[in-house]
Amino acid sequence: MDRILMRSRYEKWEIELNDTLAAYNLYEAMPIEREINVWGGEIYFPVPVNCELENGRKIMEESEVGFWPEGNALCLFFGRTPVSSTPKPEAITPVTPVGRVIGNVEALADLPDRTRVTLERLE
Repeated sequence: MDRILMRSRYEKWEIELNDTLAAYNLYEAMPIEREINVWGGEIYFPVPVNCELENGRKIMEESEVGFWPEGNALCLFFGRTPVSSTPKPEAITPVTPVGRVIGNVEALADLPDRTRVTLERLE
């Protein structure tokens, strides 16, 4: 499985990708630099990937990473979102699970809205 690294100015997270087409296209689009949006226990930002929904789900696990086809965005889940109906993170509409954050997922909660992040391949 491919891995990527997401870095902010003060922290970094390793992300293990799965074998979906969206994960493959994301890996091929590296490097990416964006400002994040924070929505409760979810961070999301646009990525230059265009894929259909694959194995779509709304209810996610903490540390899961998804691709949101409606917004062409990468979503990292670390807690409840404003639409969560259970203790688990919930996306606004179904996302394609593309991987998971390895390590300190709790530190994602410390990132303020509009924080600049960089994603790059881990070889």
